[in-house]
Amino acid sequence: MRLAAAGLVVLFLSSPAFAHKGVQHEGCPTGQSFNSGLVTVSGAFLRATPPGAQSAGAYLTLVNTGNETDTLLAVTSEAAASVAIHSMSVEDDVMKMAPVEGGLSVLPGETVKLEPAGYHLMLTGMEQPFVEGQCVEMILKFDKAGPVAVQFNIGSLTQREAPTGEGAAPMDGIEHEMSSMEGM
Repeated sequence: MRLAAAGLVVLFLSSPAFAHKGVQHEGCPTGQSFNSGLVTVSGAFLRATPPGAQSAGAYLTLVNTGNETDTLLAVTSEAAASVAIHSMSVEDDVMKMAPVEGGLSVLPGETVKLEPAGYHLMLTGMEQPFVEGQCVEMILKFDKAGPVAVQFNIGSLTQREAPTGEGAAPMDGIEHEMSSMEGM
């Protein structure tokens, strides 16, 4: 009897629907939008990571349909020890990345894209690699709209836009971007 019960536990744990540490192994639908107050979040994705990677970038689009500025203050996820809002810029042919102090403001009627080589979310301290086709949940905390639970599709290592279910959109120059991020 114990052997049968142990077999069921192993079967359950290896099921593709099993989720742990903030990662849904069966994935999530593409093309989703998430709303809270007058802020809409869409196009949420991150890239797959190689085994042992300790950081990953996540991307999305924020739209403020309200009449006052709202600010993305913080982001959390069980899939990483920390998530920070970052900006990336190039100065004198050197790529620089830095945390966004005080949050990321979205003006009334404005659309702000977090995308490769620009604003992005930086996840660090992952316990497992992110695998293409899976899904990561994060909680975005806005000053006025409050918390918004968002599902991020995991695309390929070279993904540059949200997966559509029709294949990856590879990113040109990914080797340069990834090598420039080492040690950060």
